[in-house]
Amino acid sequence: MMMEEPRQPMRRLFRFIDQYRRAFWFSIGSSVTNKVFDLMPPFLTAWIIDSVSGQIPAWIPQLTGWQDPWPIVVFLAGLTLVIFGFESFFEWLHKRGFMRLAQRVQHDLRLQAYATLQSREMAYFESERTGNLMAMLNDDVNQLERFLNSSFNSLVQLTTLVIVAGWSLINVSWILGLLSMLPIPFIIWGSIYYQRKIAPYYREVREGVGALGNRLENNISGMLVIKSFTAEQYEQERIQQVSANYRDANFRAIRWSAIYFPLIRMPIALGFAGALLLGSYWVLFEPGTFSLGSLAFFAMMIQRLLWPVTILGTVFDEYQRAKASARRIFGLIDTPTQIYDPPQPIEVGRLKGEIELKKVHFSYFSDQPILQGLSMQVKAGQTVGIAGATGGGKTTLIKLLLRLYDVNEGSIEIDGVKLPQMRLEDLRRNIALVSQDVYLFHGTIRENIAYGAPDTPIEEIQAVARRAQLAEFIEALPKQYETVIGERGVKLSGGQRQRLSIARALLKDAPILILDEATSAVDTETERAIQDSLDELTSEKTALIIAHRLSTIRNADQIIVLKEGQIAEAGAHEQLLQQQGLYANLWAGQIRVRS
Repeated sequence: MMMEEPRQPMRRLFRFIDQYRRAFWFSIGSSVTNKVFDLMPPFLTAWIIDSVSGQIPAWIPQLTGWQDPWPIVVFLAGLTLVIFGFESFFEWLHKRGFMRLAQRVQHDLRLQAYATLQSREMAYFESERTGNLMAMLNDDVNQLERFLNSSFNSLVQLTTLVIVAGWSLINVSWILGLLSMLPIPFIIWGSIYYQRKIAPYYREVREGVGALGNRLENNISGMLVIKSFTAEQYEQERIQQVSANYRDANFRAIRWSAIYFPLIRMPIALGFAGALLLGSYWVLFEPGTFSLGSLAFFAMMIQRLLWPVTILGTVFDEYQRAKASARRIFGLIDTPTQIYDPPQPIEVGRLKGEIELKKVHFSYFSDQPILQGLSMQVKAGQTVGIAGATGGGKTTLIKLLLRLYDVNEGSIEIDGVKLPQMRLEDLRRNIALVSQDVYLFHGTIRENIAYGAPDTPIEEIQAVARRAQLAEFIEALPKQYETVIGERGVKLSGGQRQRLSIARALLKDAPILILDEATSAVDTETERAIQDSLDELTSEKTALIIAHRLSTIRNADQIIVLKEGQIAEAGAHEQLLQQQGLYANLWAGQIRVRS
């Protein structure tokens, strides 16, 4: 299923931020106050110049009662220290506020995105690249954090700047004020035009990050295959191509980004020069119309107003990057999963393990059916072997039992309850799986055996290791159960990883045990040891054992042979051999190979 990208991703981001509204608005208030104090130096400079030139501002004598310039200058110097003190204090408040807010948002957003990923159906992971998902959880979330940490605050301060500075300029002289602010509409128009032009390029940049992450993750994970096929040069060229695409996408964005500032400076220079020219003319040729302090005020305030406005391009630049990231992140979060808990689930505790499939149809693609009207029943406590040629639907059956997928038609019931009527957690808690493709986590042997139950006593871990024929190997290691096995268990052999996976499933002690080619990676001696203890492993459990090595399931209570998604044969080992059918042919072929 494709992700449902939000139409207004930034509005969606601010709805997410609404849960921190107190911190959000406090930071905005601190930023606005900081900018107001930051704009005071032009006022202070104008007041001091007018005071020493004999044109003392009227408000100062009214407030202090002083007429002598020197005490007034001392007063203004003290006021300067106070203002700068408040400006520094509110700068600390808003920077701390926005930084903390950005960290909280990125933390909670990443956790919510990851929780969404964990709830997604397996079909989603089979269609999405791992590198792309990693880019969303890391790069995209970090991009939103950077936007909140800096660019959003810049936008708040720019808005405050335009309002306060614009009001003060017009209040002193509306003619000069309008003249000096004349470039602002051109700057805003240019910034909006720039935003629209650069937006598609930043979307390409974000997609390029995902593609590059996919390729790197794929190659690093497959380094053994690359080396064994001496494909280093070929893979180097593929990385070069993907990286070049990412570089070129950035180049296209940079082309617009680099030209923005040189062009936007020209209307600013015209406005600045025009205001200074007219103000100077009034001071020189129309005495009393305009004071020297007012001219200094305009010179300083225009620079404080116009030059910071040029960063609108940078703000819009970061805004577009954040928008592209928000679209991907909230597209992930807002896309509903296809496998979900029922509104009113049937409460189940520990299941007995009676499994029934009723005319189950399933296909990954509509034109390629996998299971076609499959019906079967497994009694509680029974051990059932499932055999058949590759592509017959054996592993698919396991995925349906775990409800990694939903059936297209028919139903699957455990203890008379249909799978969609149970909570997913209740269902999967009652099933222990040993997969052919064993995944182990970086950590110790103890941590991997006790995965999902980290507080398990070491005695119980040792007991299941013995049952899985793994204890002798572990106890020969210097650190025994505290031995670190590396990423994906790279320090263990295939057979050791398989046995550790069996131990992990035994510790779960679920009423239903599924062994999917559980002895495929072990040597003959270990396979025989596991077979000898299979009765103990499956004691008081419903066991489904998928096996290409038919010797693994010869003692099963029932063997089901699948062919093209249907049951071709069913019965005990000896019965199936007497039928001289598909199972007998598979058995005979394996006996010849062993001989």
